[in-house]
Amino acid sequence: MKKLLFAALVLLSVQPVTAQRKYNKTPGATPLSFYMVKVQGGQFDLGSDDEAADRKPAHTVTLKDYSIGAYEVTQEQWKLIMESNPSTFDCDECPVTNVSFTDILTFIEKLNAKTGKHYRLPTEAEWEYAARGGNKEIFFKSRPHVAKGGVNEFLVSNPGNRVPEREIDGKKYSGKKLPQDVAWYERNSMDHVHPIGRKKANDLGIYDMSGNAEEWCNDWYVGNYGSKQTVENPKGPAGGSAHVVRGGAYSSTSSEITVTRRAAYLPGTRSSSLGFRLVMD
Repeated sequence: MKKLLFAALVLLSVQPVTAQRKYNKTPGATPLSFYMVKVQGGQFDLGSDDEAADRKPAHTVTLKDYSIGAYEVTQEQWKLIMESNPSTFDCDECPVTNVSFTDILTFIEKLNAKTGKHYRLPTEAEWEYAARGGNKEIFFKSRPHVAKGGVNEFLVSNPGNRVPEREIDGKKYSGKKLPQDVAWYERNSMDHVHPIGRKKANDLGIYDMSGNAEEWCNDWYVGNYGSKQTVENPKGPAGGSAHVVRGGAYSSTSSEITVTRRAAYLPGTRSSSLGFRLVMD
């Protein structure tokens, strides 16, 4: 029994290399060589008609191609640019937290000047599309007593074969219908952030879009999506008092780490559970 327990502890402690930052596998790469995942544009239903009021109405969004960070920005990466670490839990490979929207804009400005790149924060439509799995999102026929999650009826090749939204289920969490495999949240996190990439990736190879650290988006927050009108590459309202935050955190309940969940934070908000990831056009 002791040998079995020891073996189990060893397996838990040794993380696969593939679940760590991919820049380590690229010759000449540095911690500022962010591993970006190319997301092919397409159409999807943003939001949900079956959940909280601020996620309604579900409506069709068309997005162009973009790239998004496979991982949340880490404390190591933040320190290389900002020469400080505001995070509550000191851990180079963990997401940087305690960063406000305003702090992040400063970080991105300095990062772009240093690297010659054009990183930015994601729009919430880009965030949700990537969290769902983009054009690789898998959906299922509805089953009785199973709550619907992320749904994308627009990704079938023949529009005549679309399955009505009310009859299909998507993945409620980013990569799975259940959270344990893909998310650090209140039931398994031991109340702290964890190193990036230790849970399973979603269909696009993106990690921690459910749980670990909540993630700032660029959009100003409004209490609902307004209408079912189809929109292209939405960037949110022109102004507001709070920005959208997505993804939930290590301290969140399972209902707070779904792909559709939204929150509103004032631009100056800092929290031990609040971080971000980057996007490029």
